[in-house]
Amino acid sequence: MIGAMAPVAALMLSVTILLMGNGLLGTLLPIRAQMELYTPLAIGILGASYFIGFAAGCHFGPYIVRRVGHIRTFIVMVSLTSAVTLAHALVTSPYIWWSLRTTTGFCFAVLYMVIESWLNEKSTNENRGLIFSIYSIISLTVLTIGQMMLTLASPMSFLLFAVASILVSLAALPVALTAASPPASIASTKIRIGHLYRISPVGFVAAIGVGAANGSFWSLGPVFAHNYIGNGDTTSIALFMSITVIAGAMGQWPLGWASDRIDRRKVIVTAGLGAAAAALAITVTAANWDQGVFIFAAAYGLFAFPLYTLSAAHMNDSVEADGFVESASGLLLLYSAGAIIGPLITSSALISFGAAGLFGFTAFVHIAIVGFALYRLRQHSRVPEDEREPFANSLLMAQTVAAIDPLTHTAEETNAE
Repeated sequence: MIGAMAPVAALMLSVTILLMGNGLLGTLLPIRAQMELYTPLAIGILGASYFIGFAAGCHFGPYIVRRVGHIRTFIVMVSLTSAVTLAHALVTSPYIWWSLRTTTGFCFAVLYMVIESWLNEKSTNENRGLIFSIYSIISLTVLTIGQMMLTLASPMSFLLFAVASILVSLAALPVALTAASPPASIASTKIRIGHLYRISPVGFVAAIGVGAANGSFWSLGPVFAHNYIGNGDTTSIALFMSITVIAGAMGQWPLGWASDRIDRRKVIVTAGLGAAAAALAITVTAANWDQGVFIFAAAYGLFAFPLYTLSAAHMNDSVEADGFVESASGLLLLYSAGAIIGPLITSSALISFGAAGLFGFTAFVHIAIVGFALYRLRQHSRVPEDEREPFANSLLMAQTVAAIDPLTHTAEETNAE
């Protein structure tokens, strides 16, 4: 294990610091926006803006990396993210924040691209699963720690923005000082959206739906917790977000294990029903049972967050031998499209329905995914066992933006396993 991690130790340290700052900023901004009297629609646009930038970063990132290399790209994006983080505290106009959030989304798409391409190249068929598992654990753990940092000071203070900016800035140091060689240059890949739907309608539709639901949660979940849990204190907000994320991490492998043994669409149906039921339970209990909200938030994360990985695994079952990069890249763009639209719809739902708006919408989205998957189950049989891609491989391809960095040898190695 130590030998496998040595080539990427500096990168992992940078990831740890970077995502801690991102976790804090992602939870802080919706709360501060509400305190600045942003309308629900303005907060929804704030969340959508991140994914607009993220989608743009997925498209333009390979060109930047090819031009200046991985290390310089990483340092530039970290520097820009740090400056943008501080800029939020200086100017609180929603129009400025929307542009700043778009810039942050762009930077993090490119940063994830650099991180995960580096991990892919420095790993082998024998240790890739171990390295990416450690990466996932680190990511989710430090994201949770970052969210809990919301309790350090008032969201109205400059301190939290300063802490987030410092953490992001420090993330550049391990990568800048590493003696390890960076990965090879990356190439672009053509994404055929219509082709992806034809080979996996359920994976296609589920990716959009999961993007809409998860984008709404990340954008407006802190606002929901501020308004409807306890007294709206920062501890309750941080706990609500952290419990959901941790439960989502715990749900990955049991659902993935099941999907390797039965029709993945049935597991998608099960997870979708569980997420919808938990969302409705949160809606019902929000007004008068705080402990129940935390319990059902854990259930929601357990079922909702693994759905993207299940969708990627299902599509990979049907993809051609050289199509893993295209499918994963396309799925991420579909997810981003859903995550742009979702917060805009949810913000309107919050205006009309109050507490029921956020999780009422996510319940509707998951029920729609379930309905479509059940329809497809009646139309088409399961993919033959010998043509199914193992869930572990699909999980690697479903990392945040791993496949937007289409390293040709990675796809070949995955197919060869």
